[in-house]
Amino acid sequence: MTAEMARAHQLYWRTNVALISVLMAIGFVVSFGIPLFATRLANVRFAGFPLPFYFGAQGAILVYVASIVVYIVLMQLADARLQRTLAAMTLR
Repeated sequence: MTAEMARAHQLYWRTNVALISVLMAIGFVVSFGIPLFATRLANVRFAGFPLPFYFGAQGAILVYVASIVVYIVLMQLADARLQRTLAAMTLR
């Protein structure tokens, strides 16, 4: 494996780890941050319900599903970029 291929793989995995880190941080805030401040956020309403209730009932699940979709889409783009890079290297 050439140094250029190694750099392409390194960039791919750095992108993967960064993406996972950001999505896990968002999941942590939704899981623990909002319940931690639930009493302060009780006056805020979303769709007619208090914000902590909304997140507890369905908002957190929507955030988790959205994070899965974001991960899938962004990693498909990263996979395609890596495949193009590797294909360009093999043509040389």
